[in-house]
Amino acid sequence: MAEKKLRLGGMALANGVLVHGPTAWACAVRTPAGELKVASGSKPRIAVASDTPVLRGPARLLEAVLVLPRVRRALPEARFAFERRNVLATMVAAGVAARAIRESERLSPVVQELVGGAISLAPALIALRGGELAAYHGAEHISIGTYEHGDGAQKEHERCGSHLVGPLILASAAGAGLAARVPERLRKPASLVASLGAFAAATELFGWMVRHPQHPVARLLAWPGTELQTRVATADPTPEQVEVAQAALEACLELERAAQSAA
Repeated sequence: MAEKKLRLGGMALANGVLVHGPTAWACAVRTPAGELKVASGSKPRIAVASDTPVLRGPARLLEAVLVLPRVRRALPEARFAFERRNVLATMVAAGVAARAIRESERLSPVVQELVGGAISLAPALIALRGGELAAYHGAEHISIGTYEHGDGAQKEHERCGSHLVGPLILASAAGAGLAARVPERLRKPASLVASLGAFAAATELFGWMVRHPQHPVARLLAWPGTELQTRVATADPTPEQVEVAQAALEACLELERAAQSAA
């Protein structure tokens, strides 16, 4: 009987790959000396069922974020992209610029969100310039894609977080337009609620896109993420980088299978 494929996610590091499944995570890195190091562990869980609309997307993302401190403790050699000084500086600058745009009285709320969202992409684009991050991103996609679909997987993947860009910008613009219609004294809390709602709506829309990849609307919404992956976010990895990604995937699957056997 064929093994049921698990839904896996991942993240590229400056020197390796993190893979996480429903209950476990594993990270593999290549040290400056060329040594392959792997660490793994259980994944923190947020008490939101996978069939709970709106809340499930943010909950699963928060789980992935909460994995990062565990990776740092278990594998000190791991180097996250956001730790680079130029990336940190760009994050600060992008935050200041996006805030200035959103406070501008010369632009409509919808335009503010569209421009602010585009500016917010700057740190990620800076992180992908130089180093091996883009190649490890490609290795992550190839490893997970091969597990899911077999040989021939490409460096682009249909569930890459870059595909959230289109839905998130669209939902944020819609939310900003609605928040601008409330009385001025309520506008700030309305904007906060709209931002949270936009993110939840974007994750739901992203899930729909994954389930209906050939739908014209899904393809249109995925276009910005596909272009980002193809042109900027991924690069063709070396066999050594794919080896790192594969080590992370296998370590994660080992823990997931052990959890299934114990259940």
